[in-house]
Amino acid sequence: MTHGYRTDGGATGTGRGDGPRGRGGLRATASRYALLPLRIFLGVTFVYAGLDKLTDSRFMSAAGTGSIGDMMRAVRDSSAVPALVDLALKNPEGFGCTIAAGELAVGVATLIGLLARPAALGGALISLSLWLTVSWRTDPYYYGNDLVYLVAWLPLVLGGAAFFSVDAALAARRRTP
Repeated sequence: MTHGYRTDGGATGTGRGDGPRGRGGLRATASRYALLPLRIFLGVTFVYAGLDKLTDSRFMSAAGTGSIGDMMRAVRDSSAVPALVDLALKNPEGFGCTIAAGELAVGVATLIGLLARPAALGGALISLSLWLTVSWRTDPYYYGNDLVYLVAWLPLVLGGAAFFSVDAALAARRRTP
């Protein structure tokens, strides 16, 4: 054994790459925080999207330029799930308000890390519903952002918010007697 490595490829504990300051420690620290930029981006984006919709009187209308009603009518025949659009069209203002409130709740919960996995699942479901209705026929598909948001939420569904979060603080509090 030389340079702190065993012949089987593992570290011996005496080499330069070990411990919290060695390369292995830096890699572990970096991977612990890897989801934080994604969490911040998605949280800020969904808070902004929710507030933007809730404060736009044109969007929260059943008809007219820029309204949720007109948008849903425009995508009805090109959506993957027209029945979902028909359901939204029964009460466009209510649907718009529900989407906006959902985006706001998901965004805030994601930013502060409260119920992070359920919040990420909510974000994924909002993105899925928008992809299946509004941006389904975007061609080429990579011009539509709803599919990208759906995929971006999945690491947070799986990983949660392990750092700088209410969830982490509550978990630490439960561990200490």
